[in-house]
Amino acid sequence: MSGFPSPFGSNDKDPFDSYDEFVPEHIPEAGRFLEDHDLLAGPGHVAFHRLTRDLFEERTVYDMTFNYNLARLNLDTRHGDAGYRYAAERSGAADAIGVEEIDRVLRAEFTPTTPFCPQTHTLTIGSFRAWNGLSDSHEYDLVRVRAAPTHHQSDAINDRLDDLERTYAETGDVAAAPDGLEAGTPPAPTGQTIRQEGSSGGSKDAPF
Repeated sequence: MSGFPSPFGSNDKDPFDSYDEFVPEHIPEAGRFLEDHDLLAGPGHVAFHRLTRDLFEERTVYDMTFNYNLARLNLDTRHGDAGYRYAAERSGAADAIGVEEIDRVLRAEFTPTTPFCPQTHTLTIGSFRAWNGLSDSHEYDLVRVRAAPTHHQSDAINDRLDDLERTYAETGDVAAAPDGLEAGTPPAPTGQTIRQEGSSGGSKDAPF
């Protein structure tokens, strides 16, 4: 799928970097979830992000605002502070997963284009399912996913992601829902409720 055409006419300059490039000024800075771990940069970042493009394509993890594979957000020079950064988790770190059967862990932190991006929960869940549901495609036993703290609901989203990853570590089922919750159920903003299946808002589940 191609992105939406610009409403301001054509532009001769391609706004996207290549998947073979690592351009630090066009990707977000690493946030607190990646602190004290081994940040991927250069060829390491490029190789994993190129694989991410393929996995997201297979699982249809798409940014519906821009109508493209979510991995492409990292390459979009119009949103140079949005996308994913990665770090290999240090097993001795205080915040390591701490599950004996899990050896190699990658951390992925997603920075959305705006602090109020309504897709952040869905996109991080979809990313988690793609990376871990297709884990034979990479070297990691677990890919942990978090939303950057710049998002206004990052705490609630990250609590849900933490529950999902621990359920996955226990069951090996990437779609398993923790504590009877639906895995695709978004966190409810303060003072609001979540629309359930069959309500006027449609299904709560992501397509992946």
